[in-house]
Amino acid sequence: MDNLVLLGTVIGGLGLFLLAIGMMTDGLKLAAGSALRAFLAKWSNTPLKGIFSGALMTALVQSSSAVTVASLGFVNAGLLSMRHALGIIYGANIGTTMTGWLVAIVGFKFNIQAFALPMIGMGMLLKLVKPKSRLASVGMALAGFGLFFVGIDTLKLAFEGMVSAFDLSQLTATGLQGFFLYLSIGFVMTVLTQSSSASIALTITAATSGIIGLYAAGAMVIGANIGTTSTALLASIGATSSAKRLATAQVLFNVVTAIVAGLILPLLLSAIGALTQWLTIETNPGITLAIFHTLFNVLGVVLIFPLNDKLASFLERRFTSVEEKAARPKYLDKNIAQTPDLAVNALILEVLSISDRFLALYPTLISRGETPTREPESSPATIITLCNTVSQFIVDVERSALNADTTHSLASLMRVEHYIMSCTQKAQAVLTANMDADTLKAPELDRQVIDFFAATNTFLRMVRWRQYEDEQALELQFSLLNKEHHTMKSSLVMGATQGHISVEKMSNVTDCMENVLQIAQLWLKAFERIQQIESSITTLNENRNDNSDAALAD
Repeated sequence: MDNLVLLGTVIGGLGLFLLAIGMMTDGLKLAAGSALRAFLAKWSNTPLKGIFSGALMTALVQSSSAVTVASLGFVNAGLLSMRHALGIIYGANIGTTMTGWLVAIVGFKFNIQAFALPMIGMGMLLKLVKPKSRLASVGMALAGFGLFFVGIDTLKLAFEGMVSAFDLSQLTATGLQGFFLYLSIGFVMTVLTQSSSASIALTITAATSGIIGLYAAGAMVIGANIGTTSTALLASIGATSSAKRLATAQVLFNVVTAIVAGLILPLLLSAIGALTQWLTIETNPGITLAIFHTLFNVLGVVLIFPLNDKLASFLERRFTSVEEKAARPKYLDKNIAQTPDLAVNALILEVLSISDRFLALYPTLISRGETPTREPESSPATIITLCNTVSQFIVDVERSALNADTTHSLASLMRVEHYIMSCTQKAQAVLTANMDADTLKAPELDRQVIDFFAATNTFLRMVRWRQYEDEQALELQFSLLNKEHHTMKSSLVMGATQGHISVEKMSNVTDCMENVLQIAQLWLKAFERIQQIESSITTLNENRNDNSDAALAD
């Protein structure tokens, strides 16, 4: 019966830990509002800042999992690059060591009942008095801190009872086998509880109570460090490729850190013992383990940080999605950027390739009763990504060798990229409006809408493939398109006035028609600039050839 009571006390203490950590994390996240998101986004634009912000926020919210999952969310939403988020992952591992220090210093140095219970009372009072304010979240976090220490006290009493009730020599495993046994225990505890903080607190409490030895506790702490990667792996299921890369980076970092810590575990513990003795610090297993946990996580960051760029490059070649493959440029690379003349030619080819993708997208803007299928190569997101790539490539072109003509060509190509980007964004707006061919439920108006979209499609292809005699013919064709737009707009307004269609549908279709006309106008501007650039290049090459011929004649 006593054994069952002890087991129940251990389970209850662990339950208090998990409840407390959940309350602290949720309460602090709610109290901070969007501060966690804003802080991480602002203070992670370099890997070093990422380490600092990751460590600080993890120490505050007492959950490396919360910070890691938040980072995955930022990367998944495209708000944060995978390279910058790596620093947050490293920092979160350092920040999570704060739990060990709280347990080691506060949990065993003070009368827990004297401050933990008042914290719980004050916290719940705040929640009752201001149930819908930010103070309620602060109160929940405060109560969570109090429960955290009550959990420590409960486990300490349970473990002290276990020391007197069991022969611990029968449970001792030594050597390499013992190391892996206790490492597995720490790993499994963390995976089951989804909280390395709870596992480490449990380990430190057990070691301080004499249930396990220092080396066994060290192995469990290492196991908990590996086990915490399960949260990121679970959160990355179904996420973007960048989020999967970030989760993989956390696994690699924690596993490599664990291997290093395992190899030098005796050395680290001996060094910590010698250091605390030299500094005349009163130590116990809890303090030693807290120092050990901090030391090997900092050591892991020191070891992996110089390799951060190589790790990021390695990961960027993994988990490549169909969309990412589709969004890779065909003609641009960093070598071409070093030769401006070649870069201009490559940019023209890339822009034309992007325009062909847009032409493949355009027919899907209006469906005929069924959802149109779009290939990844011609999706709006892919085209926008490629436009951004073109823009960045133009910025990266070697500046030292630029002449006036090349500078002008690059500036014009930047405008072309902007025009195509705007066309894509307007097409996206039409897609969002869900333009079905029978949306008006008025056959004659539906036919006119389809005819206008078809006429615009013909115009876009005519411009792209230069199927016109001269500039005047092109201007005339656009003028006819503009006239058809105004005629269609008048018909829609009249249809709404006479009650044949609803005002809402009329407004929706009118907006879509306006976007389509603007697409045609921007498309025309883009290809006029492309033609000007090509003419300039042709003239320049002819002049060079003439100069070369003249030089040879001399």
